[in-house]
Amino acid sequence: MSDFSFPPFSLSRLLQNTFRPKKSERVCILIDLPDLRLAKNWAFLKDERFSIQRHAYDSFYVALHDGAMSELGLIGGEFFTYEETGGSNLDLPDRAVAQNGTGLSLEKDVYPNYDIILCISTYSATAPLTAFAKRYGFRGATLHGVNDIILSSGLAVDYNEVSKDAEKLRLALNGADFFEIDFQVSDDKHTLKLECGRQEAQKSHGICLSDEPDVANLPAGEVYFVPTGGEGAFPMQYADGTLGLQEVSDGRITRATLIRGDRATLDAHNAKLTDDPVTGELGELGFGTQVLPVSGRDIQDEKILGTMHVATGRSDHLGGDLTPDKFARVQNATHDDILFSPSKTPDITVTQVRMHRNGESIVVLENYQPADHLRRALAGD
Repeated sequence: MSDFSFPPFSLSRLLQNTFRPKKSERVCILIDLPDLRLAKNWAFLKDERFSIQRHAYDSFYVALHDGAMSELGLIGGEFFTYEETGGSNLDLPDRAVAQNGTGLSLEKDVYPNYDIILCISTYSATAPLTAFAKRYGFRGATLHGVNDIILSSGLAVDYNEVSKDAEKLRLALNGADFFEIDFQVSDDKHTLKLECGRQEAQKSHGICLSDEPDVANLPAGEVYFVPTGGEGAFPMQYADGTLGLQEVSDGRITRATLIRGDRATLDAHNAKLTDDPVTGELGELGFGTQVLPVSGRDIQDEKILGTMHVATGRSDHLGGDLTPDKFARVQNATHDDILFSPSKTPDITVTQVRMHRNGESIVVLENYQPADHLRRALAGD
């Protein structure tokens, strides 16, 4: 991290910049664990598998009670645990436990009774927590996958400045008709076209003010769209390293073919696409806006300027219309980001991204670097 300089992480500063909290607002922390019995009397702290949850305790719970709440005039500071969902943005269970092991209901005992909820988890909870925020009126932040690098960089930044840069890039990309993304794997080239229908570009900028219920996904720093359609093909790296070519028609991945790796991985994906076709729907196109170190977690690494990502599945938390009830199986109702970056996908190069707007083709990214159009926008030209 020698090439980067950030102030020390301060929970008070993060909460102030993100929420501008009012005095006497109630705050609490949520975590996920595979077994709720691990929550009682902080038993999970003795298990090194739960480093994310330890950060929730050390860097958030302890910090709240060591001065952040009194400094900001907040009250509460309770710590609750729910059973992990097993997938990104799957609906949250209602059952949870307090630290003394007492069972409770998130919908009866937590969501209606807190103004600010911090969810520090293994699996992203942004989509379901956003839906609950709108229903119960709280604000929140989801911080899945927190590690030491994220704490000392992506969560240590001034989100007022992040918001300014995100807005500059949002305006530079706003109103696009469509994007064309060129990919290269070895000597093979592929292009994905994503329609945006001149929609208003959105930004994730880390600020969640009190005028309406909302949830910030932290670290923040991206401009994103919910595609209205798509055609073409793009390579994807699976969790086991297998590379597959994703064939896209009518805005959905319809079939994957093997580039290299384990054919069984592709067979399983194709079986899922056949059984539950909406799992292949492309629900997001995003561009990073921050200068940050690689953390090894997509939640931060997709916010790095020069990277881009697409996502499949659930899109209702982004303004799309793909809700959990439209999936054939409840366990498939995830929102899964597919990040393209030098660190995550070294065998895949995004050679160029072009924005088509008002009859003009504008290069916005080249080889994981912002092109002139975005650099001028950041410079204020």
